[in-house]
Amino acid sequence: MATPAVPQGQGQTQNPPTIKTEVSLVTLFATVRDKNKRVVTDLKQENFKISEDGHDEKIAFFSREMMLPITLGLLLDTSGSEQNMLGAIQGAGSRFLRRVLRKGDEAMVISFDTDVDLLSDFTDDRSILDRAINKARINTPGGGYIAGNPGPVPSGNMVGTALYDAIYLACGEKLNGEAGRKAIVIVTDAQDEGSKVKLEEAIESAQRTDTVIHVLLVADPRYGGNGGVARRLADDTGGRVIYVNSEKKLEEAFDQISEELRSQYTLGYYPTNNNRDGKFRKIKLDVDNHDFKVLARKGYYAPKG
Repeated sequence: MATPAVPQGQGQTQNPPTIKTEVSLVTLFATVRDKNKRVVTDLKQENFKISEDGHDEKIAFFSREMMLPITLGLLLDTSGSEQNMLGAIQGAGSRFLRRVLRKGDEAMVISFDTDVDLLSDFTDDRSILDRAINKARINTPGGGYIAGNPGPVPSGNMVGTALYDAIYLACGEKLNGEAGRKAIVIVTDAQDEGSKVKLEEAIESAQRTDTVIHVLLVADPRYGGNGGVARRLADDTGGRVIYVNSEKKLEEAFDQISEELRSQYTLGYYPTNNNRDGKFRKIKLDVDNHDFKVLARKGYYAPKG
């Protein structure tokens, strides 16, 4: 930040220069559901309350605009445990993107097993996204890189399922440079084996890039699913976990995520704590109807320096 120039006057008493601290608007995207799990779309600004680290904050921006652009990542688990569901996942995933994406939106497609593969970079071309989804293959020997794709996101794993690496790379390498609403939808059993990064690091990469994670938990009964990991990923970033045990449930789950992405309130506030300390700040967003449930991110990392 530039320091204001001090005028060079003779015999004049100058007030000391002041440096204003820049406070960035903190933006929240929130979905509200009633006790019957129906999306609530008619709330007003006065129905909401925001606090940061226990301190009430003043809402500076509010909108019910449902057409704000979305940058979306679709992450597909192609480890052996998803063998029986991959065909259904591909079909439902393609229909989901065709349904949810509007003008101004972009999506990318990533698959992960022992490696993390970028099957399509950000695009608004539905046909490119469809082809990318259909390229996904179950855990092919020798690394699984698919010829002709935009290239793998480097992970370097040799064994296991690189779920945490996929999230870390999707957020840190791809979504980090995007603005506005950002979300990842992961179709997985949430079992991770062999990632270089830990669960906490994957979550932090999403929080630092303001990315919401939704998990469609698709688990083969023979392998089971890790609901605890799925809930951590979703809860800590403001997303949802939907348990899927059939092709019909998979379609319904994609429909629910599509509805949520298109039924969000946008709220913003200037935090009273303007320290640029890089620390994590906890956010609590409430509504005045206690029968309603609010889905929004739980915090953010303050700027540093």
